[in-house]
Amino acid sequence: MTTAAAPARRLLIYGCSALGAAPEARPISFTHWSTASEARRRRSLQVAAASPLRPAKRSGKVLPLRASFWDSIKSGFLKDNTTQVVEPTSNFIEEEDTLPQEIILLESTQSDGTLEQIMFSSAGDVDAYDVQALCDKVGWPRRPLTKIAASLKNSYLVATLHSICRAPGSEENDEKILIGMARATSDHAFNATIWDVLVDPSYQGRGLGKALVEQLIRTLLQRDIGNITLFADNKVVDFYKNLGFEADPEGIKGMFWYPRY
Repeated sequence: MTTAAAPARRLLIYGCSALGAAPEARPISFTHWSTASEARRRRSLQVAAASPLRPAKRSGKVLPLRASFWDSIKSGFLKDNTTQVVEPTSNFIEEEDTLPQEIILLESTQSDGTLEQIMFSSAGDVDAYDVQALCDKVGWPRRPLTKIAASLKNSYLVATLHSICRAPGSEENDEKILIGMARATSDHAFNATIWDVLVDPSYQGRGLGKALVEQLIRTLLQRDIGNITLFADNKVVDFYKNLGFEADPEGIKGMFWYPRY
């Protein structure tokens, strides 16, 4: 998913507890999702807008975005600062919780007549063993199952992509396979950081990673969280830029803590 000298001393330092050895000479960029870059590409956020949305008893409502995170930082830290952070007036009563969404992103019929649907869900219905298997497919280093389970449990939001296959004339339960996942941690008020964006290699190149991140952002915005960040491998920086993220906005740097011994 920020005058110049003063805020530089007050940057948020993003700590990282490495699972295993530290990456070897692999640049990681701090990227920040901004409302300005979103405005330049708002039309592209119509992915899956026409797809059928499973009905829920209650529906969320996107509130007007508040002043930007960095305006909030500057208004509190800089001397002689004239920036004012003004909360928008609204008579909208926020709901206590936002119901999970399930959206069919793609639907296709295979040569044998099997119907396959690719479904996005924000319900967090995922098993640690399935996540580990997905990590193996994309070539990520193995992580202890207990830590994978803990990371899922302690995440603010876990979004998934599942392949659901239904054989013609079959009365058996549909085959459901995890093919993508992303999760976000948050303070439940202002900030969220996206982690572990994964798509099964056999399903890559179909726009599913883009749709996964976009739907995750939409869900966070519906919960009135507008400052969204992530850390990106240098090979996928352009991918996230196309989704509205900015690398090192206004000179802001994401920083990792590593032991010096």
